[in-house]
Amino acid sequence: MRFVTKTIHAYLDYPVAIGLIAMPFLFGLGADNPLAFWLSVVTGVAAFGLTVLTDHHLGLIRVLPYSIHLAVDGLVGAVFVIAPFALGFTGLDFWYYALLGATVLMVVGLHQPEDEALSA
Repeated sequence: MRFVTKTIHAYLDYPVAIGLIAMPFLFGLGADNPLAFWLSVVTGVAAFGLTVLTDHHLGLIRVLPYSIHLAVDGLVGAVFVIAPFALGFTGLDFWYYALLGATVLMVVGLHQPEDEALSA
């Protein structure tokens, strides 16, 4: 049941990157641990740059293969799931990263390989 195509993923990338930058401000993350604030902001800036450089229809420079983009997304998801435990996040900070990390891992896991998309 893999249905997240390269096209769907591309349309998610920019809003997610902007959300990662904006949500710490909107939710007041990092009150107890500033890392909870900055991890999201820095990841959002990096995600925006990654999207700009990815070889998909919304990439602006298109020098990175989409497979690298997916691998980085998977790594980010894993880091976000581990971060609340490793960095001692509590309350909203904890749930923000735990749920966001699980969501990123789910999207990567539901990715439809391009050969499947072509035969469908």
